[in-house]
Formats: sequence, C-alpha cells, structure tokens
Amino acid sequence: MALVSAGVGTGILALAAAAAAAFVTVYFARTVVTPPRRRAEDLRILGVDAATITLSAAEDSLTPGEYSLWFSQDSGHARVGEILEYSSDSVTRVLLGVDFGDLASARAGRFSGWFYLSPGELDVPWEDVVIETELGPAPAWLVPAETAGDRWVIQVHGRAVRREETLRAIPVFRAAGYSSLLISYRNDGDAPRSPDHRYALGDTEWRDVEAAIRFAQDRGAREIVLMGWSMGGATVLQCLTRSDLAGAVRGVVLDSPVVDWVTALAYQAQLNRLPPFVREGVLTLLSSPWAGAITGQAVPIDLTRLDLVARAAELSVPILILHSDDDGFVPSTASAALAAARPDIVTYERFTTARHTKIWNYDRPRWESAIGSWLNRLGSTSG
Repeated sequence: MALVSAGVGTGILALAAAAAAAFVTVYFARTVVTPPRRRAEDLRILGVDAATITLSAAEDSLTPGEYSLWFSQDSGHARVGEILEYSSDSVTRVLLGVDFGDLASARAGRFSGWFYLSPGELDVPWEDVVIETELGPAPAWLVPAETAGDRWVIQVHGRAVRREETLRAIPVFRAAGYSSLLISYRNDGDAPRSPDHRYALGDTEWRDVEAAIRFAQDRGAREIVLMGWSMGGATVLQCLTRSDLAGAVRGVVLDSPVVDWVTALAYQAQLNRLPPFVREGVLTLLSSPWAGAITGQAVPIDLTRLDLVARAAELSVPILILHSDDDGFVPSTASAALAAARPDIVTYERFTTARHTKIWNYDRPRWESAIGSWLNRLGSTSG
C-alpha cells in the first residue's frame, strides 16, 4: 500500500509539473504575439526637485544619455539627462523637463528611447498623412526634405511602441536630403487592427510597409531607404525580400533589429529561466496551424522565413546595422552573424553599453555620424 501511495503521489507531482510547464508555454507564446495593454514600470522614483530626479539603480537608469521617463501608467511623461551621482541603490540624474503628468506624486516609471513626442518638437515642417493599407487607413507623419527631391526614408517602429520611437532619426536623414515617412502598422494602437489582433513578428506587418512604399512613390519617391527598429527590423527585411516593390529600395538601416526570431525568443526564454522544452514548445505554438485556438493567431508564423541569417544570400542592397551587445531584449548575435555572412553589403556598427533601441540616447553623435556617413556612401553609388 505504501508503494502504491508513493506511486500515486509521484504521478500527481508529474502531472502538476506538466500542467505548470504547459501553462508557462502557452503564457509565453501568447505574450509574444499579443499587443500589451500596459508596460511594466520597473524603476522606483525616489525623489524629485526642480532640476533633478532620483531613481532606483538599474541597468537602464545607470546608462548615460538622455531618455524619456514614462510614469503613472503612461499618463505622465518626463525627460531625463545625464547622471549626476549614483550608488548601489539609487541614481540621480538631470531632470530636463516634465511634458505632462504629476511627477512629484509618481512612485514608479520606466525608461524609453522615445525622446520626442511629435515632429513639431524638431522645428521642421511636417504633415499628417494617411496610408491606405489592406486593413484600412493608417496614419503617418511626413517630414519633407529641406530641398525637394526623390529620396525618402520610411521609418518602421518596433514591437509594443508607436511611430514616436522613430522621431529621433529625422534630423540625420533630413540633413542628407531625405524626406521622412514615419508610419504606423497593424495592431500598434494607431493603425487598423488585424482580425486576430495579434503580432505576426513581421510576417504580415511587412505589407503595411509595402503600402508605405507605394504611398511614397505616388508622392515622387524614387530612391527609398527603409529603417527598422527592433521588430521593425524584421518587418523591413520581410518587405525587402517579399514585396513586389522592393526594387525601389536602395538601402536599409536597422537599429537593434530582430534578424532571426528563433535566436531572439531563445534569448528571452533564457532571461526568464525557461527550460529548453518550454522554449521549443513556444516555437511550436507560434508556428503551427493547429495552435491558433491557443495563441489567438489567425495564421501561424513562418519562423524559418523570418530567419534572415539563413536567407542572407537573398539580400542585395546595402545594409547598416546598429546594435549594442548589452541590448537586454534582442541579442546582437544574429546581427553579427548577418554581418559576417554578407560583409559585401552589411556595415555593422557595434556598441557595447547602449541597451535596446537606445543607441541614439546613449551616443547621439556616433549614431548620427554612422548613419550620415553610410548615407553619403549610398548616395555616391546611386544613379
């Protein structure tokens, strides 16, 4: 009887462990493809005065540069500057200003690479435009070049953010003679939702970039650069390799890009201390037709098609990659692998302490110099 009881107990524990693993697998898979309703506030606000703010010490708050600080569940926004002093527990930084919200009463917030909230802050002419996509009209911002011309850049933001992320790139492209089109795409909170309201990690979003290319061509664009940030990088690369309009693209700039989703998801699984079988389960759920009822996806994601390291031979235009080794969200390993696979067309600007999509914030001169020099070389080979 004791042996039977022990066997039953062991069986119950095994079933419980299997159920827990299944729950974690489903939760992680759904998190990957579901647009978040709110972002975690991982920094404590310890003190504020007219000129400074003191925050809990963390990798983001201890990184030099200028950043946005969202607080009170994104109902408040401030901008912070250089580090004044720090300890193992806290860091005091310059408070550059509060755009809205009551920072004095806030208790927590999060850093963001966003710095500008509108193209109007850059003191440049701009207009609201609408791009007709297959899902309906998607809003965008158009910032014309200083001198009328046919060179355009289409800016594609990353996962769980909006086109404001890409405002930082306007000055360097405008100085190089490019009009900037900052787009929204399906499920980002500005553009129309897809029927399933799920991210496809670039596997369908690229069609909204294609619509933006068509819009730019209708407005006179003849030489187009695509710039993608984070998941926007994956989206841009899909457009480049799958769109009938890709021939209009002269080059690609990628900031902290997802070049291979399997690598990126494996990295996230490791960060979350998920065992390998859970990671494999997540990949299976995301890519299997039968799993839609579990993840909410209308169509499975073709993760093989999203691996641009394996598909590197299909790329043919110059590419500039800017990525930091301490990214913390998307590992730089796939970017480095793509650069190694295609040294003939890929220029790799490697950073070490800039975090994810915060390279401009950390070292604006170097970021702008890298893009400006690359654009100059691209221009000298056009025609």
